[in-house]
Amino acid sequence: MLVDSHCHLDFPDLIQNEADMLARMADNGVTHALCVAVKLETLAGVIGAAERHPNVFASVGVHPDNADCEEPDEARLLELAAHPKVVAIGETGLDYYWHKDAPEWQRARFRTHIRAARRCAKPLIIHTRDSAADTLRLMQEEGAGEAGGVMHCFTETLEVAKSALDLGFHISFSGIVSFKNAESLRDVARYVPADRLLVETDAPYLAPVPFRGKTNQPAYVRHVAEAVAAARGETLEAVAEVTTRNFFRLFKDARP
Repeated sequence: MLVDSHCHLDFPDLIQNEADMLARMADNGVTHALCVAVKLETLAGVIGAAERHPNVFASVGVHPDNADCEEPDEARLLELAAHPKVVAIGETGLDYYWHKDAPEWQRARFRTHIRAARRCAKPLIIHTRDSAADTLRLMQEEGAGEAGGVMHCFTETLEVAKSALDLGFHISFSGIVSFKNAESLRDVARYVPADRLLVETDAPYLAPVPFRGKTNQPAYVRHVAEAVAAARGETLEAVAEVTTRNFFRLFKDARP
């Protein structure tokens, strides 16, 4: 039993083959998936996927890369998060890779998401790229630990992981952990306590070995879990069990 804790089922590469994608999930023992929002203009597709399938859940948020889109305030996020299939706030955070000027609007948006998550008591899904210091600083200043959440698609250093863990956050690994040049990331996977570990695909992106370069899908989270298990010297079954348990403990509104 595995859970894909972060994917984008509403994206065109996946939604057009929805029935086949869900069948492949089942064939690979992936029982549930969290479809993560990136902007409000496409939220209907995220919610729609969750409403159509009892084993799919949704989040509400605006990705830090998206500049020309509706900018939500706390009230809007809280309104949308009240939907029964919405289990998290995000994807939110900071990304200075594409926005090298470190724009203040990103930081303001991130603060808004953290405040909304605290108010509705739903965990945060946090994206950080080339922005770890500011991401952690804002998390601390805004009390993100009160809401809890996950550092998704983690690719940062062990020190960043330790700081996030100290704030009470989970660490989620994507297909990148299976890449040949990702030994430092596997070191992080070895360090993370079992009760803070999650796995994801970030589909349709970042397909794990042996599908690297192809369109990713939730079924492939099995290969992510295998890579994490190999790094930790554990069985796939052990990693599947703890990551599934962690998912339902963190995203409490997804519990059966």
